[in-house]
Amino acid sequence: MDKIVILTGAGISAESGLGTFRDEGGLWAQHRIEDVATPEGFTRNPDLVHDFYNKRRAQAAEALPNAAHAALARLQRDHKGDVVIVTQNVDDLHERAGAEVIHMHGALMGALCAACGHRWTAPLTMGPRDLCPKCVTPATRPDVVWFGEIPYHMDQIGEHLMQADLFVSIGTSGNVYPAAGFVQEARLAGAATLELNLEPSEGATLFDTARHGPASEIVPAWVEELLA
Repeated sequence: MDKIVILTGAGISAESGLGTFRDEGGLWAQHRIEDVATPEGFTRNPDLVHDFYNKRRAQAAEALPNAAHAALARLQRDHKGDVVIVTQNVDDLHERAGAEVIHMHGALMGALCAACGHRWTAPLTMGPRDLCPKCVTPATRPDVVWFGEIPYHMDQIGEHLMQADLFVSIGTSGNVYPAAGFVQEARLAGAATLELNLEPSEGATLFDTARHGPASEIVPAWVEELLA
């Protein structure tokens, strides 16, 4: 396998204590997606949205990479071919494990000016009255992609999918586009496809093979086999 393209989702970070949309009692369970993860929600109540992401940022800062993150970093380091990791996650656990990743949904640790598009490293706590360091406008928002917005780096990701020998989806639900369509793009390009997930995703039938179980167990085992 010369080129491996890997997509990771919330399932890979869940074992590090970062909840998914479906977790009961977590941050997402306390809010409607329309209120905290859409441009319209931010326009209606920027204080609420900033408070939500300040809590997520603090939670992510305390989390630690797990064995699945470490295994992918090892694969990227030791595989003789190219390993491209694309993540839907906005945490930085892949990087802290030692991997390089493409963040298609932005990053919790980033700030974005809604007025001029300038980006900078986010402090742990942000608010709607924070000034952009470039244009000095109070238009600070988290540098994350909300529902209704176009994910980042789509052209670059598309090129990688067209070149892939193997496409692997890890910890994703398979129901959020455009990421849910990556397996079909890779298949059209002739890549083998593998799903590693806690349970079969909504797009499970599109994959050639699958392994199910906790990411911290099945991802290291798969990497070990691949590098052996």
